Amino acid sequence: MEEKKQQFDIELNREVAQGTYSNLSIISHSSSEFIVDFIRIMPGMPKAEVKSRIILTPEHAKRLLLALQDNVRRFEMDYGKINLPEGGPIAPMFLVDLEPQGQA
Repeated sequence: MEEKKQQFDIELNREVAQGTYSNLSIISHSSSEFIVDFIRIMPGMPKAEVKSRIILTPEHAKRLLLALQDNVRRFEMDYGKINLPEGGPIAPMFLVDLEPQGQA
């Protein structure tokens, strides 16, 4: 049986095309979704700001993981190995309190 491929147009407006800089991301998950917060930390600023939040299904999170792995592999083939700071790939750079703070 022949598989049909769906085609669609993707619109990228000027504002989104400019991109948003992030130098920290925090990933959390529940049984039904992954949440990725992209954060910008600036030197001398007392607060870091979440610049974007992306919510994904587990299946799309896995697809993103595989796409990132493939792109990092191709990047390193073209430009050389990406070196991480000592402590390994998931060593936290900052202490972040992720517990929700309730208010009465």
